Amino acid sequence: MSQLPKIIKTNSSVSQTMTVQVMDEYGDMMEKEIACEHPLTVYLNWIEIVTLMTLGERPSALVLGYLKNQGFIEDIEAIESLIIDWETNSAAVITKENTDGLAKKLEKKTVTSGCGQGTMFGNVMKKLDGVTLVQPTILQSKLYGLLEALTHHNETYRAAGAVHGCAVCKDTSILSFVEDVGRHNAVDTLAGEMWLNGEVGEDKIFYTTGRLTSEMVIKVAQMGIPVLLSRSGATQMGYELAKKLGITMVARAKGHRFQVYNGVENIILDVKGEDPDHRNSNANNIDVKDRGNA
Repeated sequence: MSQLPKIIKTNSSVSQTMTVQVMDEYGDMMEKEIACEHPLTVYLNWIEIVTLMTLGERPSALVLGYLKNQGFIEDIEAIESLIIDWETNSAAVITKENTDGLAKKLEKKTVTSGCGQGTMFGNVMKKLDGVTLVQPTILQSKLYGLLEALTHHNETYRAAGAVHGCAVCKDTSILSFVEDVGRHNAVDTLAGEMWLNGEVGEDKIFYTTGRLTSEMVIKVAQMGIPVLLSRSGATQMGYELAKKLGITMVARAKGHRFQVYNGVENIILDVKGEDPDHRNSNANNIDVKDRGNA
């Protein structure tokens, strides 16, 4: 049985949304909810690592997932405690691991395209060398079922907008869903939860409302999840990394619409043509498995 870190939270807390007065294009005033953004400065053995801009929904999992994904901590049993204090907007992690070379490691950080100043470090890609993910097959009908299930989430987004949502899924079930002001925060939170629970990613699907950037592909690969699904688009580097790492990438997924950017051979079209809005062009009648040769 793993020795999990002692997680301490002060009595202070933060709100996810707040109500403000706004004016529409007709000059009418109305109340609207907006997403709250909170700075959370992470300290590792009292050395300042990063300030994350977060919704603050699950700060402990966010901090743990961030430190794991950036390669700062390898063994969760080495963590003695994690203190979340919203009065000082800080998260202090105390570990038994040697952090003497931490200052030098911090010099290698690179700002990524993620919202809220997400960072990736130079040694992350080296750890992914030689990674091969299990290639699952996905039924089109199950993909539609999962997209339907996902429409019942996004609570903060529906109320206030301005946030991203991410989920770890299996078949048509959503195992865990989280929203945050940055998609990298949301994926780190889920990575932290999986780490704490000792879960593997090979039978999972990762969903995000955000763009499929290189950062998102790297983080999902670190979680061992072979399928990446988004209602948004993909970037060139995200696409190239998905091909390199063997991740099935499905973008622009909403309702009965989706575009497979990588892993077309893994998608089985078992309900093709049932969408009444389906266009009858020759291009749309090409089987997904044949599009790689089109």
